[in-house]
Amino acid sequence: MSISRQACLDLLARFRPRNPAEAADVARTRELLETAEDPWLRSIPLHVTASAMIVHPKSRRVLLRWHQRQRAWLQVGGHGDPGEIDPVQVALREGGEETGLHDLVPWPDASLVQVAIVPVNAKGDEPAHEHADLRFVLATAEPGAVRPEKPNAPLRWLTVAQAHEATEPNVREMLARVQGLLAG
Repeated sequence: MSISRQACLDLLARFRPRNPAEAADVARTRELLETAEDPWLRSIPLHVTASAMIVHPKSRRVLLRWHQRQRAWLQVGGHGDPGEIDPVQVALREGGEETGLHDLVPWPDASLVQVAIVPVNAKGDEPAHEHADLRFVLATAEPGAVRPEKPNAPLRWLTVAQAHEATEPNVREMLARVQGLLAG
């Protein structure tokens, strides 16, 4: 396993779920981390991913990316690569790759902000599956430097209220938490 199982378990140990549904997702994620040979392995029906809501604190805007497979505006993120040992680093790498932003930093710190198990649609030979998504917040000081990774993955800077209207329920919960951070 390339991602540190212990790093993920430590993040979960410090994290406090905000509702019963999230507590259930944390319990499933913890069980996955404790029992799977490689909980990040893409071929298992439930596997760990890391994502982040990118914010520009000065303007209090958030960045959403169109995910063609999910047919939704979502945060950036994805799967760990060989050699990565920290889920925050996965979120940082994915954020940079998907947005072209090279100044991303954990914000206001590297704390886990949300844990959500989300369904992922089947595509080609890959069956439908679930992601146990560890979610963080990253900030940029240069929102104008954003560049989409590919033409069918546009990016949009939005206020939290606009983003709330554009996305799905599990991301709305993340947005509520981000709004609290931006207001503080």
